[in-house]
Amino acid sequence: MPMTATEIEGAIKTALPDADIEITDLRGDGDHYAAHIISAAFAGKSRVQQHKMVYNALGGKMGDALHALALQTEPK
Repeated sequence: MPMTATEIEGAIKTALPDADIEITDLRGDGDHYAAHIISAAFAGKSRVQQHKMVYNALGGKMGDALHALALQTEPK
């Protein structure tokens, strides 16, 4: 069962409580999303490290309940 935008946002907020998050359903199918995430936790981290933080927040659901997630991350 696919993840909803609300579930994605909730999982990220749990791991990164200060995050400003914008989730967009790219196809309207509930399976392909884009996320723009701004968090102080990203400060001093590479883009790859920032993305790993988000994937870790999703608890292994990438590729299973969540097929595609285009990430844009930046520090506050």
